[in-house]
Amino acid sequence: MTDLTTSWLGLTLRSPLVIAASPISHDLVAAKQAVAAGAGAIVMYSLFEEQVVAEQMAAHHFLDSRIDNDAEARSFLPDSDVFALGTEPYLRQLEQLCQHLDVPVIASLNGNTPGGWTDYAKQLEARGAAAIELNLYDVVTSATRTAAEIESDQLGIVESVVNQVSVPVTVKLSPFYSALPAFAKQLKNAGARGVTLFNRFYQPDIDLEQLDVDLKLAYSTSAELPLRLHALAILHPSSALELACSGGVHSGLDAAKAILAGASVVQIASALLEHGPEQLATIHNELHQWLDDKQYRSVSEACGVMSLASAPAPQQWERLNYMKILQGWQPRKRK
Repeated sequence: MTDLTTSWLGLTLRSPLVIAASPISHDLVAAKQAVAAGAGAIVMYSLFEEQVVAEQMAAHHFLDSRIDNDAEARSFLPDSDVFALGTEPYLRQLEQLCQHLDVPVIASLNGNTPGGWTDYAKQLEARGAAAIELNLYDVVTSATRTAAEIESDQLGIVESVVNQVSVPVTVKLSPFYSALPAFAKQLKNAGARGVTLFNRFYQPDIDLEQLDVDLKLAYSTSAELPLRLHALAILHPSSALELACSGGVHSGLDAAKAILAGASVVQIASALLEHGPEQLATIHNELHQWLDDKQYRSVSEACGVMSLASAPAPQQWERLNYMKILQGWQPRKRK
């Protein structure tokens, strides 16, 4: 019988299946269901610095426009427990999850200023986060800002957060780095304990009728997994970071592929949002059965078996083999 216990960010997890940052962590009942179905940890929904600042500014504007500076008017201020500003709602939810779940709760932080990252990280640690996942999400629209400058700024953020907290820090990356192994090495030097591959963006479309930007939420599919497998397989032998896979895992077999490529844990969201938190039990059982059938005694024994250093044909990971794929293409026969 395969032991599904695994280690991630120095934490011992009873399962490599982790609830990814998603609306599931908004709902304590849903989070409990996912944990009961086999989750080894849960990553909270992201705390966005921009959202916190916007809420604070809106509240101040509201109060300034309605309340004079005399003592009597100040008595009309809403109770702070009702009119929560800043990070407090997130911190309360973090505390609630830590209190009611018997698995580690990882906070997710998406900041946009060095001070914001460190201040919020300290608050998250103080309220019970077992680790912190930093989302290095930077959409560059300036034609003068270089990739080297962006990466330097991001490394500075990671280092500043690591220096401010004692809990492990992991970094969630986008798939758009041109030299991922080198950047991963720099993340390790900056103090990061792990890296999650990859952040999945909800990209805007264009509404042709309204001539406006159209924001849509689309679930991931298993077709998105190979991009993650490729990066995992390359990073596993070259990086000392603990790797997590996020995006495209919808079955136990998907999870098995990610582990074989080098992931210590597999983060799941879309499959649970689409089918309910109980779906994790199906994924858990399928993964367990596959590992048993292949006679792996533990998750760690299977981890990285198909990475760049261990695969029977490692050159298949080094190039994406467009030529072979295209040469092997045959037109579909018409009936």
